[in-house]
Amino acid sequence: MIRVGIVGGTGYTGVELLRLLARHPEVEIASITSRGDAGTEVAQMFPNLRGRVRLRFEDPASADLNRCDLVFFATPNGVAMQQAPALLDAGVRVIDLAADYRIRDVADWSRWYGMQHASPEWVGKAVYGLPEVNRAAIRNARLVANPGCYPTAVQLGFMPLVEGGLVDPDHLVADAKSGVSGAGRKAEVATLFAEASDNFKAYAVPGHRHLPEIRQGLSVMARKPVGLTFVPHLTPMIRGIHATLYARIATTVDFQAVFTERYRNEPFVDVLPAGSHPDTRSVRAANTCRIAVHRPQDGDVVVVLSVIDNLVKGAAGQAVQNLNIMFGLPETEGLQQIAVLP
Repeated sequence: MIRVGIVGGTGYTGVELLRLLARHPEVEIASITSRGDAGTEVAQMFPNLRGRVRLRFEDPASADLNRCDLVFFATPNGVAMQQAPALLDAGVRVIDLAADYRIRDVADWSRWYGMQHASPEWVGKAVYGLPEVNRAAIRNARLVANPGCYPTAVQLGFMPLVEGGLVDPDHLVADAKSGVSGAGRKAEVATLFAEASDNFKAYAVPGHRHLPEIRQGLSVMARKPVGLTFVPHLTPMIRGIHATLYARIATTVDFQAVFTERYRNEPFVDVLPAGSHPDTRSVRAANTCRIAVHRPQDGDVVVVLSVIDNLVKGAAGQAVQNLNIMFGLPETEGLQQIAVLP
């Protein structure tokens, strides 16, 4: 059995990790930490886990995480960079679900996240955990930087076009909408029910923190810098991301066939039939990205629709997928959940 620990288990990503790992046949959850809720039974905070998780939250200062094979950091930005190096030095493998190790340019990371990086020596050693791109590197990784939710939906949607040089990389547009759980489990006016319900708005239009991550990933695929306009929106739903992606066509091909072939062997990317319009409920609670590709009026723009559950393929599910790869397990182990309808 793989002994895992979770640092910061009281947020939405933490409970989603627990939900998935509690049913994973090859995993033993050894420890889950919370400074503010140490001593509290996990099932008391998250009653959906009654009978499944019998642990109490531990104070991170006293938790023996060094005995774990792998530790997940489901913490705010800036925590893993402080605590992960000691675990890595002790031989523990780490998956960070925050942004501490996603951006290769440390100075750029500091500009976007407003703090100095505490362990820049590990940034270059981290593997970006998008399996559809970096599967081979993830297998032997000691530190995996789990992708963000918007970056997962946007990169998977653009990938076949950008990899193949089929579109103009200087004028990519990503119009993305997320449910309120993407903001985390904290008291904040913008995500109060009375504020978010029956409402729809864009935010962070001048620049969202996920922009450099997306741009970095697409530039690697294109093998040169890309130009990207990324505008996120908040929608009155709990889970889900819908990304509508626009690119100017450089080479005319059968785009449906390109997407179908690129993702033919990917267990968690579902390319829908031509003319489809995926909706977020079709991926709710599942580790799936559903994609549809369109060329409106046979014009010079290709439109890609990409949907994920921001807490699963956009966070915890992708982290478990990375764990499976790192330990040589079938990639789908513990991730066979069918989306929840209605």
